[in-house]
Amino acid sequence: MTERTNEQRRGIGEITPRAARLAWSVCAVSLLVIAFSFVVILLGWATPLPKGWYMWRGYAIETAGYIGAPILGGLIASRRPYNPYGWALLGVGLGFGLISFGYSYAVYALVVEPGSLPAPRMVSMVGDHGFGLTITLLPFLLLLFPDGRLPSQRWKVLAWTVVSVGAVLMLVAGFQPGQSGSAPVANPLGIVGTVGEAIGVLVGGGVLILLCSIILSALSLVLRYRRAVGVERQQIKWFAYATALLGVDLLIGFFVPAFLATILTSVTFLSLYAAIGIAIFRYHLYDIDLLINRTLVYGSLTAMLVALYFGVIVLMQRVFVFITGQDQQPQLAIVASTLVIAALFNPLRRRIQSFIDRSFYRRKYDAAKTLEGSQ
Repeated sequence: MTERTNEQRRGIGEITPRAARLAWSVCAVSLLVIAFSFVVILLGWATPLPKGWYMWRGYAIETAGYIGAPILGGLIASRRPYNPYGWALLGVGLGFGLISFGYSYAVYALVVEPGSLPAPRMVSMVGDHGFGLTITLLPFLLLLFPDGRLPSQRWKVLAWTVVSVGAVLMLVAGFQPGQSGSAPVANPLGIVGTVGEAIGVLVGGGVLILLCSIILSALSLVLRYRRAVGVERQQIKWFAYATALLGVDLLIGFFVPAFLATILTSVTFLSLYAAIGIAIFRYHLYDIDLLINRTLVYGSLTAMLVALYFGVIVLMQRVFVFITGQDQQPQLAIVASTLVIAALFNPLRRRIQSFIDRSFYRRKYDAAKTLEGSQ
C-alpha cells in the first residue's frame, strides 16, 4: 500500500481503464472540434474574408499547431493518471479546440454562408471561454512540470490565485461589451453602461494577473532547476530548450512575413509538445545535452556564415563599383562568397565547438584534454 501511494505521489501510478477512457474522451472532443475548423477552412477557402478577420492560410496553420496539446495530454493522463500535468494539458487542448470552433463557426455562418447556421454571434463566444480556460491553465504547465507537484508549499498562494481569477474571468467575460474576441463580431450579451465598463476593467485586470502568473510560474521552474539533480534536471532542460526555441521564433517573427512567422510558431509549438513528452516519459532523456551542444554550435556557425557571406558580397560590390563605376551586382562576388564560406566552414565549426565546450561543458572539455594528453 505504501509503495503504491509513493507511485501516486510521483505521478506514475497504474493505468486505470476509467482514467484512460476519460483522458481519450476529452482528447477526442478536442480533436473533433479542431477537425470541424479544418472542414470550414476547406469549405470557405475560396471565399475572401473581410478586413479584420483572420485570413485562411494563417488560420489553417495556427489550428494545425493546436493538435499536439490534446494528443500529448491524452497520452500523459492515460499513462500517468495521478499526475495532474496531463489533465492540465488536456484542458489547454480543449481550450484550443473551443477557440478554433468559435471562430470557424462565426466565419462560416456570417461570411461563407450567411444565415446557414443559427446564433453565430452567441456561438462565437465559445472561443472566449476557450481563451479563458487556456490562459488559466497555462501557469500550471509551468508550476507542475515535470512531476505534477508544486515546487513547494509557498506556491499554493499563486496556484489558488490563478484558479480564482480564472473562474471569475470565465464567469464575467461573456458579458463584456464590444467584440466577442474569437471573431470580430459584437458580443450579443455585452452589458453597456457603468456595469459594462466595470466588467471590462475586471476582465482586463484578470487577464493581466494571469499573464503575470505565467511569468512567476516560469520563475518557479528556474528555481526548481537550480535545486534539481539527476533525472529532474534533465527533464527541465528539455522544457527549457523548447521554450528557448519558442523565444527565438517570436524574435524572428518581427523580421519575417506574417505567414512565415505563423508557420515557424506552429512548428515550434510542436517541438515544445515533443520536448514535454520526452521529459515526462523519460525517453532518450539524456540526449538533451548533446542536442543543446549541437544547437549552440550550428546556430552560432550559421549566423556567422550568413553574416560573412553577405559581408563579402557587399564588400566586393563596393570594390567593383569603385573600379568600374557600375552598380550591377557582379557574379564574381557571389562565387567568391561561396568559396570563402566553404573554406571557413570546418575551421569555424571547430573553433566554435571548442569555445562552447570550454564555456558550458568545462568538465567534459578538461576530461577530453586529459585523455588526449595521456595518449
